[in-house]
Amino acid sequence: MTSALHTSNLTSLPLLARGKVRDNYAVGDDRILMVASDRISAFDVIMGEPIPGKGELLTKLSLFWFDRLGPNGLNVCPIHLTGEDPAGVVAPAERAQVAGRSMLVQRLKPIPVEAVVRGYLAGSGWKEYQESRSVCGVPLPEGLQNASKLPEPIYTPAAKAAMGEHDENITFERTVEMVGADVAAQIRDIAIKLYQAAAAIALDKGIIIADTKFEFGLDAAGRVVLMDEVLTPDSSRYWPAESYAVGSNPPSYDKQYLRDWLEGAKVKGKPWDKTPPAPRLPREVIEKTAEKYREALTRLVG
Repeated sequence: MTSALHTSNLTSLPLLARGKVRDNYAVGDDRILMVASDRISAFDVIMGEPIPGKGELLTKLSLFWFDRLGPNGLNVCPIHLTGEDPAGVVAPAERAQVAGRSMLVQRLKPIPVEAVVRGYLAGSGWKEYQESRSVCGVPLPEGLQNASKLPEPIYTPAAKAAMGEHDENITFERTVEMVGADVAAQIRDIAIKLYQAAAAIALDKGIIIADTKFEFGLDAAGRVVLMDEVLTPDSSRYWPAESYAVGSNPPSYDKQYLRDWLEGAKVKGKPWDKTPPAPRLPREVIEKTAEKYREALTRLVG
């Protein structure tokens, strides 16, 4: 098993924040160094054991999608990458911590909305549909099943929660109240375009993107810019196209394997209550989770 980075420790730059996966450092007052660790979270709890190679894989996938969807590709919207080498902004002794797992990005004003787009009925959306024939207030036709492809992708935003809390599904009208009508409409329309373009690219590689979430920020000129990670197994539900069948959940390339294991895990003889501390992950679960992530990258990027 390759060595893993659970938590970065750069002393040459000021630490801004540690998220569930990324450690963000200030580079001057206009840029951020985002370091993708090998941490993994499930049910909003960070596991104690890292997944070797996960941070590098997430970074490669994000860069793949930024290249396809940003100004160098389909040019759906501006992106936050600066194009500069992350290794150039840290001390020489710290370069090993950032190599292959970092992005040097513009410092933006984050928009506090998770732009969620769903192309298929799955997960919490399927549960909600069974009760109300709608998902997050978006009405859907009768007769859909688990994993059904939706007539059109739907936008179901969420309000970003504090660390350790669950994001809250909200209506589009609520996003208008939060960020204004113009920005709310822009992030909705851009998110749907991004999803449609990415879904077509992935399907050509044998992967169905069932749903995903995007994050945006505003630059100094007030433009909406795509930021954070994009279309990784951490932020998206990836299904192998050859295993897809309406009526059941296909095996996924995301964290579902880990979640399924945790559902049956015990802490001190009792079922885990999905609060910290998380159960200790056995080697088999760590390796199988890493395998799922690697397969997604291999299929998409080669």
